[in-house]
Amino acid sequence: MLLTSGCSARDAYEKTFNLGFPEPITDQAARIQDLWIGSVAAATVVGLFVWGLIFYAVLRFRKTSDELPRQVRYNLPIEVLYTVVPFVIIAVLFFYTAVDENYVNKTTKNPDVVINIVGFQWNWQFNYSDAGVKVTGSPGQPATMVLPVGKRIRFIETSPDVIHSWFVPAFLFKRDVVPGRANSFEVTIRQEGTFVGRCAEFCGEKHDRMNFVVKTVQPVEFDAYLTALQADPDNLIGPGGGAAVPTGDGYELAPGTRTPERTKESEK
Repeated sequence: MLLTSGCSARDAYEKTFNLGFPEPITDQAARIQDLWIGSVAAATVVGLFVWGLIFYAVLRFRKTSDELPRQVRYNLPIEVLYTVVPFVIIAVLFFYTAVDENYVNKTTKNPDVVINIVGFQWNWQFNYSDAGVKVTGSPGQPATMVLPVGKRIRFIETSPDVIHSWFVPAFLFKRDVVPGRANSFEVTIRQEGTFVGRCAEFCGEKHDRMNFVVKTVQPVEFDAYLTALQADPDNLIGPGGGAAVPTGDGYELAPGTRTPERTKESEK
């Protein structure tokens, strides 16, 4: 019934074994989804086989009298079977995991767009390196990262304080932002839209404020967005204003940039 509920064999396969995974919007996320679905399918097959053996043994060898059954010391074929088969299953899963991991971690020499992600307590800064502009989030106003579809995008992550984790559920991917280390990865986005992002690593008392928005647009719109940012020295159109600078208590917006209005509600 599950397999015939989809419009095609592929749709039925995904609906049966997806188990609530978000729809992928990047090439890399599609590979991650395939790995997930394949692992769930394999686990289902193994589980059904084991359950079948259990029910067979319960019914076939249930007690019918007080007489003990014939006792045996070992069964060589069975012992070889339950030793070899798990190794084969593990080897197959490991192979596909390694192949997909290498694909997801693959980087190119000349990506189309390079963005430096800075996670700080407690918000995000997105630096468009090629254009020389940046967008920084502020309390009560999450930063928005605008990205082009169909382009190879490299993200370089850094943190000046504690470990954060840059996570976009629609990417089916997250990577830790570690102080003293520049982590990087690349994606190619295939779908326009607006998607939620958040910090997936507990980083302090205001960890829950470290949300951001990813907006994917056509390359022409992306170029126009960068041009507008470059024409505004203070990045006033960028959510949260300008750059983050260190202070005694963490980070704040640099002087001369727009700061969101502070109200009693935002203070809370």
